Amino acid sequence: MQIDPNSPDWPWNRHHRVVSASMGPFAHGSDLVAHANPDNQPTKGSSMFEDDFNPEELRKTVARQFIEVTMALGVLRFGEFKTKAGRLSPYFFNAGLFSDGASLGKLASFYADRLAPELGQGSLVCDVLFGPAYKGIPLVSTTAVMLAMHYGRNIPYAYNRKEAKDHGEGGTTVGAHIRGKVLIIDDVISAGTSVRESIDIIRGAGAEPAGVLIALDRQERGQGELSAVQEVNEIYGIPVFSIASLEDIIAYLQDMVLSPLSPDILHEAKENLNAVLAYKAQYGVAP
Repeated sequence: MQIDPNSPDWPWNRHHRVVSASMGPFAHGSDLVAHANPDNQPTKGSSMFEDDFNPEELRKTVARQFIEVTMALGVLRFGEFKTKAGRLSPYFFNAGLFSDGASLGKLASFYADRLAPELGQGSLVCDVLFGPAYKGIPLVSTTAVMLAMHYGRNIPYAYNRKEAKDHGEGGTTVGAHIRGKVLIIDDVISAGTSVRESIDIIRGAGAEPAGVLIALDRQERGQGELSAVQEVNEIYGIPVFSIASLEDIIAYLQDMVLSPLSPDILHEAKENLNAVLAYKAQYGVAP
């Protein structure tokens, strides 16, 4: 089926309206966006969120719409897929399929929507965004754009090179000066190698990691009893935020099986839900 991304009923466009209605003065298209904010501070006298703002409900809304969009684009698929660890997973998430301008912009908007509440409530302090090469480079740059456009947060960003440059400006990093509190932006955390290398770069520059923001937390054990995300939290003492998680996928499938769907789609949804629940029971960790 051909997807029309300009349709108001396309999942991301519904997400855009729902999140805008929830975010108060810093919502998409707010007057604040029309004014420069070079110091990366909320405008005096304004609040990022309405008084009745519920951060957990917004997180769930963003996660649900993210899952809808990833399914529509084929980024999230269900079936039988072999992981690097040799496990047979009932779902597969391939962020590389956000491979054109429109879909990458939508992905970046989800990153910004997930990050903005943390910044707005003061639960996260971030002076610079950092994207580890290579996949983190388009993620960090487009997320910085969306934070500035949609939320008036003009946050500098940087990324690293795989090999040091010995001419021009030289060095292994590109972009803003790495300083203060630095948030790492990546797609997923598997073995944690990318995070470890990023933290080494950040600390080597005299800054400190503020946390990690990823697209999907699989919430499954690694070699030990902890997940890769939990290991990062335990080893480095920094929070890991995700746009969506395995729990969110399960919740979405559970809602699907309770919806008035055609028999074929309902049967497929039930099969997918049962397979994901079985996988979680075998490899999952507590949120």
